Amino acid sequence: MDSLNTQFEQLRQSPTVALTDRIAALRAGGRAILPLQVGDPDFGTPPAVREAAMKALEASLTHYTSSRGLPDLRQAAASKLLRDNGLTYDPAGEILVTHGGIHAYYLAMQSILNPGDEVLVPDPAWATHANMVTMLRGGVVRVPAPAENGFIPPMEAWAKALTPHTRAIVINYPSNPTGAYPSREYLSQLQAFAAEHNLWIVSDEVYENLYYANKPASAGAIPGAKERTILVHSLSKTYAMTGWRVGYLAAPAQVIENALKAGQHSITCVAPFVQKAAAFALTDPGVQQAAADMRVAYARRRALVLRLAAEYGSEKVRVTPPMGAFYFFLDFRPLGRPSLEICERLLDEAGVGLVPGSAFGTQGEGFVRMTVAASDAEVEAGFRKIVEWAEGKWVSK
Repeated sequence: MDSLNTQFEQLRQSPTVALTDRIAALRAGGRAILPLQVGDPDFGTPPAVREAAMKALEASLTHYTSSRGLPDLRQAAASKLLRDNGLTYDPAGEILVTHGGIHAYYLAMQSILNPGDEVLVPDPAWATHANMVTMLRGGVVRVPAPAENGFIPPMEAWAKALTPHTRAIVINYPSNPTGAYPSREYLSQLQAFAAEHNLWIVSDEVYENLYYANKPASAGAIPGAKERTILVHSLSKTYAMTGWRVGYLAAPAQVIENALKAGQHSITCVAPFVQKAAAFALTDPGVQQAAADMRVAYARRRALVLRLAAEYGSEKVRVTPPMGAFYFFLDFRPLGRPSLEICERLLDEAGVGLVPGSAFGTQGEGFVRMTVAASDAEVEAGFRKIVEWAEGKWVSK
């Protein structure tokens, strides 16, 4: 049989996952690699969260449950949105539990898009934001968010990208890969633009608790925004729960009703013992403190990289302090080489795993994403190797 879904010809496999698999193979072969490519916290899930899951398992919460999600988790999500973002959502009809942030995003797009609808996606951006639209037979229009504008699209760029087929705007702040996020005033302008043109805003806020100065505003916190805003949330980054695969969608009731149907016909439900652990994570004060402690560690590593960058004073690798998330988007444009080549050579010659900026869009070309979700020692050793390689001082051993 040679009749396959041709949409997938437009997609590439996740570069991060593919690179992680390659690094695992190299390590299995005895090669020492510093893995600074993956967006996975190096901390364990807080012990109290694991204990909550064990208690749920012992209580035999191992069967089907509501596709909407357990009431206590939906209530915990609503309480979190009120506590942290000043947002009011009805847990009964405006929140849906999902199988992680990616699934929440999938349900959001499945709920609002018809084939041929276009979605505006910043460039650079996490590849799934565009790829999911393509999978659902929508059209992706990339909106330039150049480094010279702090990786935030100028407002006129959104207007230039608009067509009669535009259905939604996707944003992700703090951003993967850049760590950038805009001011509240910018979000107000974007919401006014969306209202003027009858557009949905789908806001991926999974990194919202990882910030190093002022807390970023939620796209849903702008007055009058709720009726056209869909919020994507996950416990993965904040609570070091990436493998638990649990998140939630907060949106107007009519979106949730569509998303519920899509969820029923894709995953049925999220494992109930995982949901119990998630509800505990969102509400327990001790777990909130553990999450804050993780952010302090990321801030320490961020400061470490900035200190090392100042120490080296490299003209080949330019370093901009990220505002949030746990990545540096290192600027290798002075080398004049493709970012994929840079990453391949750094892996082969210096033993450092990184993600090419081109994986995030054309505006990412010449940049390389480096995580600080690794130990202090790995971050320091890796960054030193990166700069010394770029300066021609690193000799592979």
